[in-house]
Amino acid sequence: MGSTGLLHLICLVIALVSVSLVQAEDAYKYFTWTVTYGTLYPLASPQQVILINGQFPGPRLDLVTNENVILNLINKLDEPFLLTWNGIKQRKNSWQDGVLGTNCPIPPNSNYTYKFQAKDQIGTYTYFPSTQLHKAAGGFGALNVYHRSVIPIPYPNPDGDFTLLVGDWYKTNHKTLRQTLDSGKSLAFPDGLLINGQAHSTFTGNQGKTYMFRISNVGLSTSINFRIQGHTLKLVEVEGSHTVQNLYDSLDVHVGQSVAVLVTLNQPPKDCYIVASTRFTETPLTTTAVLHYANSFSSALGPVPAPPVDKYDFDWSMKQARTYRWNLTANAARPNPQGSFHYGKITPTKVIKLANSAPLINGKLRYAVNSVSYVNPDTPLKLADYFNIPGVFSVNLLQNSPSNGPGYIGTSVLQTSLHDFIESWFRPVDRC
Repeated sequence: MGSTGLLHLICLVIALVSVSLVQAEDAYKYFTWTVTYGTLYPLASPQQVILINGQFPGPRLDLVTNENVILNLINKLDEPFLLTWNGIKQRKNSWQDGVLGTNCPIPPNSNYTYKFQAKDQIGTYTYFPSTQLHKAAGGFGALNVYHRSVIPIPYPNPDGDFTLLVGDWYKTNHKTLRQTLDSGKSLAFPDGLLINGQAHSTFTGNQGKTYMFRISNVGLSTSINFRIQGHTLKLVEVEGSHTVQNLYDSLDVHVGQSVAVLVTLNQPPKDCYIVASTRFTETPLTTTAVLHYANSFSSALGPVPAPPVDKYDFDWSMKQARTYRWNLTANAARPNPQGSFHYGKITPTKVIKLANSAPLINGKLRYAVNSVSYVNPDTPLKLADYFNIPGVFSVNLLQNSPSNGPGYIGTSVLQTSLHDFIESWFRPVDRC
């Protein structure tokens, strides 16, 4: 080979290596979101809501595993605002989760750029405001993480998917609700339920096809039961973990929880009711949407399918939750894969028994765990820990077992060590 040919070969090799290096980095997605107030009619009367880029709920954030997100959030509200990314586990950078222990709220007329990566966590999540009861006014949205083509999922690709953000809703302004809580009173019963920010929605699919329904409870205080008239729900994922695929007539979805189910449109061509109703409440609230078969000329007809009958009994809901089983043969974000298959053989480092209560402290109703009613410090906990700032929090307040002592205010932190196995028990005392 002559010198010219050798030079061309070297240049070709360098070019190929350069291309491979460029392609080696995971993809980036860039967003600019602006948070504002707006007036909408979620329950038929005008009220102030929080919009993101003019939308309520906010924009649906669809990501693929390993994608990097650069999201510039501009706060145009009249008070500080902070978003949390429910389910995004930060392995490399845990300063982006959007809670007071990690981040400071974004001041009015200011911005903050979130930077995070969707890593090993295929599933259904949400984002929502984490301070000032802003969630009661909106500011929440769907966050869905899809699999890369090289990662198998334990079910055939659905023919489409629908996101349903279901939650209780108040007509009262969030600032007034906040004043109620600050005065030491409980919130009143919600005024209604919404699906995707509306009292009525329609989802259209084709007969014979299978669709994924991503259901998230974005409410403030009430669990909901979800069901679809004439259809079964095949549970395939809960909070980013694939499950053993059991069939259900209805599912309880609790506050902050997200699940994904597969639904096959195997009925004659007619519209069917999608129903959500509150659980464990004196007066149930119900809202309906419509599952519309594309070839249907028949409207949805009653009766609307009824919820489980145990209005105050948690037994049905607890038994259902115990049927959820992790599919250990499928991919998932496992924080400790070397020990995940042997939980029955693990000796816990610490056993913690927790109980909630609702004590009166300084004449005001407050909620507490093991007698400690938590208050946020001015300095984020992670900064205080990182820089060893004294007096911000205490690791000695929260006892390992509940006592019958009076409630008190404090910034309690549970101290653990790397590779500890913590066994926790929770016993509800007073319903919140």
